[in-house]
Amino acid sequence: MYRCVVKGIPIGQGFPVRLMGVINCSPESFFHGSYVMPGSILKRADEMVSLGADIIDIGARSTAPMSPPISVATEAERLSAALAELDGTGIPVSVDTMHCAVLEGALSHDIHAANDISGFSDPDYSRLVADAGLPALLMASEKIPGDATSFRETLANLSRIVNRCADAGVSSYILDPGIGLWTSSRSTALDWEICRHFEQCSQFGRPLLAAVSRKTFLGEPDGRPPEMRLPASLGITAMLIQKGANLIRTHDVRETADVIQMAARMVGRA
Repeated sequence: MYRCVVKGIPIGQGFPVRLMGVINCSPESFFHGSYVMPGSILKRADEMVSLGADIIDIGARSTAPMSPPISVATEAERLSAALAELDGTGIPVSVDTMHCAVLEGALSHDIHAANDISGFSDPDYSRLVADAGLPALLMASEKIPGDATSFRETLANLSRIVNRCADAGVSSYILDPGIGLWTSSRSTALDWEICRHFEQCSQFGRPLLAAVSRKTFLGEPDGRPPEMRLPASLGITAMLIQKGANLIRTHDVRETADVIQMAARMVGRA
């Protein structure tokens, strides 16, 4: 298996399971508890690192279904202001954006990876990543984020991403199977199917990202809100580690760090 290195941190088979803490600069976020106000970014990032986060993933736009739209300019302004608080701190930072203009602005700050939920569907974005020499986190998407409607299509989209990376000259990347209700044509049944067959996503020989934190399918069967989905998030995370997840993206660093430690030991990946 290939490995991906983010600011000196190797991710992949043969290395410990890594933890990515989420900082949302978007008040529209589906989980209001993850929103961090301007001026508090460094404090929250420091807390996450002290609790076990290896990388901080910063986003400034909510991509949850039915989220209020914002302009690319607003996203770029929010993200740049947040990144300015972390410049010079040495904290490994990933930026969560699918827009070239936003990533281009972020490149003037200390960033170490690009998290693209559109899976390099925009060739200009992939060229920007390649030119910057950034590693990438890439979600299973063909044309728009999370547009697969079956597990077969999920695998097909991951295969497309591998080809896109080869075409762009990006060799250091992590694949994200794309769990979540990204489009109106998707259902939570697909999320469960991806989780059940998660290990099949390793067929591409790339590190895998598990990003399930507080997502909709974990509120079933009684429709629990995000604030009540932590136990389910932790349980599924432990199972996905057993199925080969190399990087865990989470809103809840303290609790997830404990799960990673125990689950990784259980399967001999500590």
